[in-house]
Amino acid sequence: MSEQSLHGRSVLVAGATGGLGSAIAANLAERGATLTLVARNSERLASLGVHGHRVSLDLRDPRSCEVAVSAAIDHAGGLDVVVNAVGIVAFGGVDELTFDTLEDLFMTNTFVPIVLAQAALRTMREGGVIVNISGVIAEQNLPGMAAYGASKAAVRSFDQAIAREARRLKIRVIDARPPHTETGLALHPIEGQAPRMAVGLDPAAVAATICCAIAGDVVDLPSTAFTATQ
Repeated sequence: MSEQSLHGRSVLVAGATGGLGSAIAANLAERGATLTLVARNSERLASLGVHGHRVSLDLRDPRSCEVAVSAAIDHAGGLDVVVNAVGIVAFGGVDELTFDTLEDLFMTNTFVPIVLAQAALRTMREGGVIVNISGVIAEQNLPGMAAYGASKAAVRSFDQAIAREARRLKIRVIDARPPHTETGLALHPIEGQAPRMAVGLDPAAVAATICCAIAGDVVDLPSTAFTATQ
């Protein structure tokens, strides 16, 4: 896989304060990308140790996705890459989860990537890249995580189709499916309690794989693409 320089390219990172989003942002900054960093929590965003234009938004509001894209264009003069690292998790049997939890899972994990991609595709420059992180759960769902897994599998399905639509615009869509990664997400579910899990991957290593894919010509990142490098 050949790599191209990301120096000076305009990159929007959504979920920039999360365990994986912050690692991706840091890697992209090292590569010289011009970053627009988006997250809900303004205090965490302000304290993020990565240089970039900061925008505090709740992307669950569809209008905020348009605002985020416009902010990146205003900051960098265009938009080349969108990385969606927004995500929440819930644990428990489907019969135990509240409807509010189900709604929040799909609004955050499914609708945000779809609406953000929709906003980006209207304005991205030729040769652009969209990255959505569906995760290994999108390859094989698990009991006690059925609703969460379904919200992520929907993203994978969306990516498979939107990738074909985006080709005519000369934009790549990468669906990234890393195995369990030590981002801290499992420690903060919106409902339920995480089962005992094996030690996950290092977020910095996962971020490096994703950023190499952005710089290269990769069109899909299955779980094996991450474990092969560990």
